[in-house]
Amino acid sequence: MTTFDLLDAVAQGAEDRDIATLWVGEHVVLFEQYASAYPYAADGRIPAPSGSGLLDPIVTLSYLAARTRTVRLGTAMLLLPQRNPVYTAKEVSSLDWLSGGRVDLGIGVGWLKEEFDALAVPWERRGARTDEYVEVLRTLWCDDTSSFDGDLYTLRDCEMFPKPIQQPHPPLHIGGESDAALRRVARLGQGWHTFNRTPTELAEGLKDLDRHLHDAGRTRDEVRITVCPYFNQLTPEAVERYADAGADAVAALFFCFSAGDVAQTFDALDACREMAAKTET
Repeated sequence: MTTFDLLDAVAQGAEDRDIATLWVGEHVVLFEQYASAYPYAADGRIPAPSGSGLLDPIVTLSYLAARTRTVRLGTAMLLLPQRNPVYTAKEVSSLDWLSGGRVDLGIGVGWLKEEFDALAVPWERRGARTDEYVEVLRTLWCDDTSSFDGDLYTLRDCEMFPKPIQQPHPPLHIGGESDAALRRVARLGQGWHTFNRTPTELAEGLKDLDRHLHDAGRTRDEVRITVCPYFNQLTPEAVERYADAGADAVAALFFCFSAGDVAQTFDALDACREMAAKTET
């Protein structure tokens, strides 16, 4: 489990080494037995042993915000369709306000149906719900008087302050590998956060993204491309290949089990970071 002293060491190490962004994930609950298939493992099982879990991402990033001054604070991914969008807008706006405008909001539609069931949130139409919730976030962040009337959510006229420091709002990074995810990036995103792709697979995915961006009247220049290699080997040569394929940033998995491991883990990434202006972790 992540502890406060481990987070303190990560925060200090990230500041000292000019890390660009710290990304944290989200799962409210996990299960010993589940029928859903984890999309990034051949056996469909998430590599999380029983008894393990993730800290809440907004609480964790708030903690890190208080211990950093320059590093950006990102979610990879916040599971937007299983959350209340008004509370999410408030939490993210508060975090952006208190951090001095350092939030990158990565969102995903989720893969674990059992988690939706535990939250009493419909699994069906979660993609459409995500799209509507993004519009709810936007009106709460950008409009003095906010409202939304959709098929799945209605927000009557209301006011939410403070607004985020970043204007018009914190960047939205869309996670996911499907064609639906790429269409969502093209329509709604300021970033694509892709996972478990090799450099060759990244280049292939960007061809599909470019097609959707063209259909949406946008270009690649409007979207930041972040790739997390996951368990694919991360070497200086791999970082260079990711950059050549079109990545703007590489997000390395950070495996530490105690505060004492943090410096050594950062050291192992330094050689890779020489191949990019900034490597995200």
